[in-house]
Amino acid sequence: MSQTTIDLKSIAAAYGKAHEKVVRRIILCAGTGCVANGALKVHEAFVEGIVAAGLPVVVELKGEEKEGTLVSKSGCQGFCQMGPLVTVEPEGYFYTKVKVSDVKEIIETTLIHHQPVERLLYSKPMSGEHCLTTHDIPFYQKQHRFTLKACGLVDPEDIQEYIYQGGYESARKAYVEMTPKAVCDEILASGLRGRGGGGFPTGKKWDLTRIQPEGKKYVICNGDEGDPGAFMDRSVMEGNPHCVLEGMMIAAKAIGADEGYLYVRAEYPLAVKRLRKAVADAEKLGALGKNIFGSGQDLTLHVMEGAGAFVCGEETALIASVEGKRGMPTPKPPFPAQSGLWGKPTVINNVETLATIPLILQMGAHEFRKFGTEKSPGTKTFALTGHVANTGLIEVPFGTTLREVVMNIGGGVTDKTGQVTGECFKAVQIGGPSGGCLTEEHLDLPLDFDSLRSVGAMVGSGGLVVMNKQTCMVSVARFFMQFTQNESCGKCVLCREGTKQMLALLDDIIEGRADETTLPLLEKLAVAVQKGSLCGLGKTAPNPVLSTLKYFRAEYESHVFQKRCPTGQCKSLRQPEILADKCKGCTACARKCPVGAISGEKKMPHKIDAALCIKCGACAQACKFGAIVGV
Repeated sequence: MSQTTIDLKSIAAAYGKAHEKVVRRIILCAGTGCVANGALKVHEAFVEGIVAAGLPVVVELKGEEKEGTLVSKSGCQGFCQMGPLVTVEPEGYFYTKVKVSDVKEIIETTLIHHQPVERLLYSKPMSGEHCLTTHDIPFYQKQHRFTLKACGLVDPEDIQEYIYQGGYESARKAYVEMTPKAVCDEILASGLRGRGGGGFPTGKKWDLTRIQPEGKKYVICNGDEGDPGAFMDRSVMEGNPHCVLEGMMIAAKAIGADEGYLYVRAEYPLAVKRLRKAVADAEKLGALGKNIFGSGQDLTLHVMEGAGAFVCGEETALIASVEGKRGMPTPKPPFPAQSGLWGKPTVINNVETLATIPLILQMGAHEFRKFGTEKSPGTKTFALTGHVANTGLIEVPFGTTLREVVMNIGGGVTDKTGQVTGECFKAVQIGGPSGGCLTEEHLDLPLDFDSLRSVGAMVGSGGLVVMNKQTCMVSVARFFMQFTQNESCGKCVLCREGTKQMLALLDDIIEGRADETTLPLLEKLAVAVQKGSLCGLGKTAPNPVLSTLKYFRAEYESHVFQKRCPTGQCKSLRQPEILADKCKGCTACARKCPVGAISGEKKMPHKIDAALCIKCGACAQACKFGAIVGV
């Protein structure tokens, strides 16, 4: 109980005083995407370039600086395809795809002459109009960045800036001014539902753990984000790690826990690094550890790397992994709230859920409920990817329509050339391997837990993969089935063997071996796997298959009965053909064919014998006129 009580107001005041000396601030996005594209080298170039220009530069606020330009890093700013991203304050100039070679021009034009570098500004695709700030860009205009707001502003490795922005005030309030029941009641009144996919009321989960007999209890942050194309939790952990810690602190207060684990997959090294630094900084400053805020309560947090098993996203499998066992689910009940980590009552929440908690205590449950819908309050982050003009990390209130997300925030669907056209939309896969497909008829469906469940889909972790009309839906279903089959832990027969057999049936369909018994058998097997599997992975594994069968059955039937893929994507079902109007009769294709399947006279259109063709593609590579298709 000897740790010094942290004085948040003094720390915020000291940081604010130092911040007053900042004339300008350059914020570089240092999320994984931008770092991979060279953001850290751009950061170095700014520091060196400003010094070379004879201007004062600041890289860390200590309160002793003279007036100058602060060069700082932030977490993911969302517009990933346009990175590295640079924002110059106070003007708010927003530069995209910044390279080291651009830094000198930004310093001269913006820092010295106070003008924007127009060629680095985002320009609207149709009009070409330049956007000076994020407020002018449709991708940002249509969002409501609530949980993600600080990710693109604060330095994720500076605890003092987090405190300056109001950080740890909610945790102080919970520990000093509220009882555990009052904390649970406030979260329950907010209507917050778990953002990891299931949508279970967070306050109820906490209260069920709180009422367990007193003794050792644990709180766990589930950072094992494994869905293909999903990077919401990673971005929050990288961009604002302290809000995740603060959410865990409040959860610990609510249930009476004195120890917790942040379970993060090892493929997220930057998130692991920043979380570990955040924990160390919070302990050093006195926000975490012994006698938190003088309350007499302790909390120790550990950062643990997971081995990358998708099944460890399931609560009981994650608990087994933390205990050093193989990550495999166990039957419920008992639920983790009753018997979790090492048999003790345990609360597990995902990253986005925990990051939302401090904001709810800060603004109050009533204000929080003003966002979203009655049964799904608040906002949700989505990873928007696929055949869409604007890809990246977005956040919108629950109840926002799919049309708003894809057509406005996403900028519309792109064709195979990358051009936006209004006629290309085919489907959206939502919720990753556990989710389902939404079609054109669902474009005006509000995105919330209950609406999506009513059409056989789910919010899931928040992956949104947009597909155009050149996409084969059978191949999409096979891709997700391959993933879930590989990730099955093998504990229960229906999941282990059922997903394997479903994958084999899908292979039969796309390779031309299917017959009239295939589709009924696939559906029957999918329902059996759904009903009989032990955990969420197995129960939801058939969702992509069942939803595509429901909405794109004609496409399946074309593969099975006509032996034809309508999109031409399934190689085994392609019909080799030489287009007569393009063929010049040069005989180059015939000379390259290893099986002699091509015949024809010189300067006359040639033909392919489909029975002989092995679809090796040698003829298409040899043809200079694009006359050969289907190989």
